[in-house]
Amino acid sequence: MPWIEHDHADVAALVSHVTEAFVDACRTAIHARGQAWLALAGGRTPLPVYAQLAAANLGGVVSAIPTDERCVPHDHPACNLRALREAFAADANIVPNALTREDGDVDASLAQSRALLAVNPQPFDAVLLGMGADGHFASLFPGAENLAEGLATASGIDAIATLPDPLPPEAPFARISLTLPRLLHARDIHLVVTGADKRVVLRQAQADPDCAFPVTTLLHAPGRHVHIHWSP
Repeated sequence: MPWIEHDHADVAALVSHVTEAFVDACRTAIHARGQAWLALAGGRTPLPVYAQLAAANLGGVVSAIPTDERCVPHDHPACNLRALREAFAADANIVPNALTREDGDVDASLAQSRALLAVNPQPFDAVLLGMGADGHFASLFPGAENLAEGLATASGIDAIATLPDPLPPEAPFARISLTLPRLLHARDIHLVVTGADKRVVLRQAQADPDCAFPVTTLLHAPGRHVHIHWSP
C-alpha cells in the first residue's frame, strides 16, 4: 500500500508518536548533512508537536517553512509563521522561514516563496500535513480555481498562490501553498487526521484513486509512502 497507518488512542498519543518521528528525522539529518529541513502544517493539532521538538535538544540547526501560509501580515493571528515562531521559541536553533512578505501582499509573497524554494531545492527531511473535512491539505482546496496546478506532479512549480472557494469563514484569505510535487520531494511524509468524520473522508480517498478529494492525489502518488496518523 502507498501509505503506512498509525492509529492512536487519543490526540496526546498521536502527538507523542509524531514528535518522536520528527525528532529522529531531525537528528538523522543533522548528523548526516549538518542541518534539517522541514515543511510544517499550520493549525492547532500540530502545535504541541512543535513545542516538544523545541524542548528536545535536537543538537543542531533546523530550518522550517510552513506547508502553506495565509496572505496576512506576519503579526496577524491567522499567520502560520507567527504560530511556528511562538511554538519554537524555546530553541533558537529552529528557524522558521517565511513563505510570505511581511505585509502579506499576494504577488510579492508568491515571488518570495518561489525564490526561497529555488535556493533550497534539497528534499525535505520530513513533511507534516493536516487534512480538512473537505479533503484539502496544505491549502489545496477542492474549490480552488487553480487546484489542478497545485496538484500537477510534472508542473515543475514549487509554490502557487491560491484562493479557496468558498472561503473558509474562520480564515477568509488568499494563500501561498507548496505544490504536491514539492511536498512529495521529501524523505518522510506524515499526514495527521483527527476525528471520525475526517476518517470517513480519508477512507474514501484511500479506496478510490479517482476520488475528487485533493488528498487522494497525495495518498496515491506513485513511488511514495505516506505515514497516516489518526486519532479520535
